[in-house]
Amino acid sequence: MQPTETFFSGFTSNDLWFLGEAALRTLWISLLAISCGSLIGTIFGWMLSVSRIGHYALAPVLDIFRSVPLIIQLVLFYNFAPMIGLRLDAFGAGLIVLILYTSANVAYVARGGIEAVSQSMRRAARSLGMTYWQDMRYVVWPIGLRAVFPAWVGVALGVMKDSALVSVLGYIELLKASQILITRTQETILILAIAGAFYFALSYPISLFASRLEERWHQ
Repeated sequence: MQPTETFFSGFTSNDLWFLGEAALRTLWISLLAISCGSLIGTIFGWMLSVSRIGHYALAPVLDIFRSVPLIIQLVLFYNFAPMIGLRLDAFGAGLIVLILYTSANVAYVARGGIEAVSQSMRRAARSLGMTYWQDMRYVVWPIGLRAVFPAWVGVALGVMKDSALVSVLGYIELLKASQILITRTQETILILAIAGAFYFALSYPISLFASRLEERWHQ
Protein backbone atom coordinates (compact mmCIF):
# COMPACT_ATOMS: atom_id res chain seq x y z
CA MET A 1 0.00 0.00 0.00
CA GLN A 2 1.44 3.34 -1.06
CA PRO A 3 1.91 5.96 1.73
CA THR A 4 -0.46 8.89 1.58
CA GLU A 5 1.23 12.09 0.47
CA THR A 6 0.28 15.36 2.12
CA PHE A 7 0.82 18.86 0.84
CA PHE A 8 0.27 20.50 4.22
CA SER A 9 2.77 21.10 7.01
CA GLY A 10 2.31 22.06 10.61
CA PHE A 11 2.75 25.52 12.08
CA THR A 12 6.38 26.15 13.04
CA SER A 13 8.44 28.83 14.75
CA ASN A 14 9.51 30.10 11.33
CA ASP A 15 5.86 30.74 10.52
CA LEU A 16 5.51 32.76 13.70
CA TRP A 17 8.54 34.81 12.65
CA PHE A 18 6.97 35.26 9.22
CA LEU A 19 3.82 36.65 10.86
CA GLY A 20 5.93 38.93 13.06
CA GLU A 21 7.69 40.41 10.02
CA ALA A 22 4.31 40.91 8.34
CA ALA A 23 3.06 42.69 11.47
CA LEU A 24 6.01 45.08 11.26
CA ARG A 25 5.14 45.80 7.63
CA THR A 26 1.57 46.49 8.72
CA LEU A 27 2.86 48.84 11.41
CA TRP A 28 5.16 50.63 8.96
CA ILE A 29 2.57 51.32 6.28
CA SER A 30 0.02 52.30 8.94
CA LEU A 31 2.33 54.76 10.69
CA LEU A 32 3.28 56.40 7.40
CA ALA A 33 -0.35 56.67 6.31
CA ILE A 34 -1.53 58.02 9.68
CA SER A 35 1.25 60.58 10.08
CA CYS A 36 1.23 61.90 6.49
CA GLY A 37 -2.54 61.67 6.20
CA SER A 38 -3.06 63.52 9.48
CA LEU A 39 -0.77 66.35 8.40
CA ILE A 40 -2.43 66.73 5.00
CA GLY A 41 -5.88 66.27 6.51
CA THR A 42 -5.26 69.04 9.05
CA ILE A 43 -4.37 71.41 6.21
CA PHE A 44 -7.49 70.35 4.33
CA GLY A 45 -9.60 70.83 7.46
CA TRP A 46 -8.25 74.34 7.89
CA MET A 47 -9.07 75.11 4.25
CA LEU A 48 -12.60 73.80 4.73
CA SER A 49 -13.16 76.02 7.74
CA VAL A 50 -11.71 79.33 6.51
CA SER A 51 -12.61 79.50 2.83
CA ARG A 52 -15.85 79.00 0.94
CA ILE A 53 -13.85 78.38 -2.22
CA GLY A 54 -11.74 75.81 -0.41
CA HIS A 55 -14.86 74.17 0.97
CA TYR A 56 -16.65 73.88 -2.38
CA ALA A 57 -13.49 72.73 -4.16
CA LEU A 58 -12.33 70.20 -1.57
CA ALA A 59 -15.52 68.82 -0.07
CA PRO A 60 -16.67 66.82 -3.14
CA VAL A 61 -13.22 65.25 -3.57
CA LEU A 62 -12.92 64.39 0.11
CA ASP A 63 -16.41 62.90 0.12
CA ILE A 64 -15.40 60.57 -2.70
CA PHE A 65 -12.49 59.19 -0.67
CA ARG A 66 -14.71 58.87 2.41
CA SER A 67 -17.63 57.24 0.60
CA VAL A 68 -16.08 54.83 -1.92
CA PRO A 69 -14.98 51.55 -0.26
CA LEU A 70 -11.25 51.52 0.32
CA ILE A 71 -10.73 48.23 -1.49
CA ILE A 72 -12.21 49.75 -4.67
CA GLN A 73 -9.92 52.78 -4.36
CA LEU A 74 -6.90 50.51 -3.99
CA VAL A 75 -7.68 48.35 -7.02
CA LEU A 76 -8.61 51.28 -9.26
CA PHE A 77 -5.54 53.34 -8.37
CA TYR A 78 -3.14 50.39 -8.67
CA ASN A 79 -4.42 49.65 -12.18
CA PHE A 80 -4.82 53.29 -13.26
CA ALA A 81 -1.43 54.55 -12.05
CA PRO A 82 0.59 52.94 -14.94
CA MET A 83 -1.70 54.67 -17.44
CA ILE A 84 -0.47 58.07 -16.23
CA GLY A 85 3.16 57.03 -16.04
CA LEU A 86 3.39 56.08 -12.37
CA ARG A 87 5.32 52.86 -11.85
CA LEU A 88 4.36 51.86 -8.32
CA ASP A 89 4.70 48.61 -6.47
CA ALA A 90 2.00 47.31 -4.13
CA PHE A 91 3.49 49.17 -1.15
CA GLY A 92 3.70 52.53 -2.94
CA ALA A 93 0.22 52.35 -4.43
CA GLY A 94 -1.31 51.17 -1.18
CA LEU A 95 0.45 53.87 0.82
CA ILE A 96 -0.73 56.69 -1.46
CA VAL A 97 -4.34 55.53 -1.28
CA LEU A 98 -4.18 55.09 2.50
CA ILE A 99 -2.73 58.60 2.90
CA LEU A 100 -5.49 60.12 0.78
CA TYR A 101 -8.13 58.09 2.62
CA THR A 102 -6.74 59.13 6.00
CA SER A 103 -6.46 62.80 5.02
CA ALA A 104 -10.09 62.83 3.84
CA ASN A 105 -11.27 61.55 7.22
CA VAL A 106 -8.92 63.70 9.28
CA ALA A 107 -9.97 66.81 7.31
CA TYR A 108 -13.45 66.75 8.83
CA VAL A 109 -12.05 65.94 12.26
CA ALA A 110 -9.71 68.94 12.01
CA ARG A 111 -12.50 71.19 10.79
CA GLY A 112 -14.61 70.11 13.76
CA GLY A 113 -11.75 71.00 16.10
CA ILE A 114 -11.33 74.46 14.60
CA GLU A 115 -15.05 75.15 14.72
CA ALA A 116 -15.25 73.87 18.31
CA VAL A 117 -13.51 77.08 19.45
CA SER A 118 -16.10 79.81 19.88
CA GLN A 119 -15.83 83.01 17.87
CA SER A 120 -16.02 85.07 21.07
CA MET A 121 -12.88 83.37 22.37
CA ARG A 122 -11.10 83.99 19.08
CA ARG A 123 -12.15 87.63 19.03
CA ALA A 124 -10.83 87.98 22.58
CA ALA A 125 -7.49 86.56 21.46
CA ARG A 126 -7.31 89.00 18.58
CA SER A 127 -8.24 91.91 20.86
CA LEU A 128 -5.21 91.04 22.99
CA GLY A 129 -3.00 91.74 19.99
CA MET A 130 -2.52 88.21 18.74
CA THR A 131 -2.05 87.69 15.03
CA TYR A 132 -4.15 85.17 13.15
CA TRP A 133 -1.45 82.51 13.35
CA GLN A 134 -0.81 83.19 17.05
CA ASP A 135 -4.52 82.75 17.63
CA MET A 136 -4.39 79.44 15.76
CA ARG A 137 -1.33 78.23 17.65
CA TYR A 138 -2.13 79.29 21.21
CA VAL A 139 -5.94 79.23 21.28
CA VAL A 140 -7.53 77.21 18.48
CA TRP A 141 -5.03 74.37 18.29
CA PRO A 142 -4.87 73.46 22.03
CA ILE A 143 -8.62 73.70 22.56
CA GLY A 144 -9.60 72.12 19.25
CA LEU A 145 -7.16 69.23 19.68
CA ARG A 146 -8.69 68.25 23.00
CA ALA A 147 -12.17 68.39 21.50
CA VAL A 148 -11.47 66.09 18.56
CA PHE A 149 -8.62 63.92 19.86
CA PRO A 150 -10.87 60.88 20.51
CA ALA A 151 -12.22 61.13 16.96
CA TRP A 152 -8.68 61.26 15.57
CA VAL A 153 -7.72 58.17 17.59
CA GLY A 154 -10.69 56.38 16.07
CA VAL A 155 -9.51 57.31 12.58
CA ALA A 156 -5.97 56.14 13.35
CA LEU A 157 -7.12 52.76 14.67
CA GLY A 158 -9.43 52.36 11.69
CA VAL A 159 -6.60 53.03 9.25
CA MET A 160 -4.40 50.47 11.00
CA LYS A 161 -7.10 47.82 10.55
CA ASP A 162 -7.99 48.95 7.03
CA SER A 163 -4.35 48.58 6.00
CA ALA A 164 -5.14 44.86 5.72
CA LEU A 165 -6.95 45.67 2.46
CA VAL A 166 -3.62 46.50 0.81
CA SER A 167 -3.17 42.73 0.64
CA VAL A 168 -5.40 42.71 -2.48
CA LEU A 169 -2.50 44.38 -4.31
CA GLY A 170 -0.07 41.67 -3.26
CA TYR A 171 1.62 43.50 -0.38
CA ILE A 172 2.43 40.90 2.25
CA GLU A 173 1.19 42.48 5.44
CA LEU A 174 -0.32 40.63 8.39
CA LEU A 175 -3.57 39.49 6.77
CA LYS A 176 -1.88 38.39 3.54
CA ALA A 177 0.74 36.47 5.50
CA SER A 178 -2.04 34.79 7.48
CA GLN A 179 -3.78 33.73 4.28
CA ILE A 180 -0.54 32.27 2.91
CA LEU A 181 0.05 30.25 6.08
CA ILE A 182 -3.56 29.07 6.28
CA THR A 183 -3.31 27.75 2.73
CA ARG A 184 -0.11 25.86 3.55
CA THR A 185 -0.84 24.61 7.07
CA GLN A 186 -4.65 24.46 7.24
CA GLU A 187 -4.33 25.76 10.82
CA THR A 188 -7.03 28.40 10.35
CA ILE A 189 -8.06 29.05 13.94
CA LEU A 190 -4.50 29.08 15.30
CA ILE A 191 -3.15 31.45 12.65
CA LEU A 192 -6.10 33.84 12.84
CA ALA A 193 -5.81 33.88 16.62
CA ILE A 194 -2.12 34.79 16.36
CA ALA A 195 -2.86 37.44 13.71
CA GLY A 196 -5.58 38.88 15.95
CA ALA A 197 -3.11 39.01 18.83
CA PHE A 198 -0.64 40.90 16.65
CA TYR A 199 -3.34 43.40 15.62
CA PHE A 200 -4.21 43.89 19.28
CA ALA A 201 -0.54 44.40 20.14
CA LEU A 202 -0.27 47.06 17.43
CA SER A 203 -3.51 48.88 18.30
CA TYR A 204 -3.64 48.72 22.09
CA PRO A 205 -0.63 51.01 22.73
CA ILE A 206 -2.36 53.74 20.71
CA SER A 207 -5.56 53.38 22.74
CA LEU A 208 -3.60 53.27 26.00
CA PHE A 209 -1.53 56.33 25.11
CA ALA A 210 -4.67 58.23 24.09
CA SER A 211 -6.40 57.37 27.37
CA ARG A 212 -3.40 58.44 29.45
CA LEU A 213 -3.09 61.69 27.51
CA GLU A 214 -6.77 62.52 27.96
CA GLU A 215 -6.46 61.84 31.70
CA ARG A 216 -3.57 64.32 31.91
CA TRP A 217 -5.58 66.94 30.04
CA HIS A 218 -8.50 66.59 32.46
CA GLN A 219 -6.36 66.90 35.59
